[in-house]
Amino acid sequence: MGGSLNMIGYGLAAIGPGIGIGLIFAAYINGVARQPEAQSRLQSIAILGFALAEALAIIGIALAFVLKASNT
Repeated sequence: MGGSLNMIGYGLAAIGPGIGIGLIFAAYINGVARQPEAQSRLQSIAILGFALAEALAIIGIALAFVLKASNT
């Protein structure tokens, strides 16, 4: 029972990085629409933000599997 709760917890925890990635690219699109000449600088910042937000989700799933394995 505890292992399935870990997976439910991870599913809920994945909402945060998902929203964060959406906000990052929404801000990127908005910034490029306002200042097209800043696209290259904004793109590198957006990709760095995406990588950091995605890393949170990857760490979360790794932790969920580790906790699931330790409960069995």
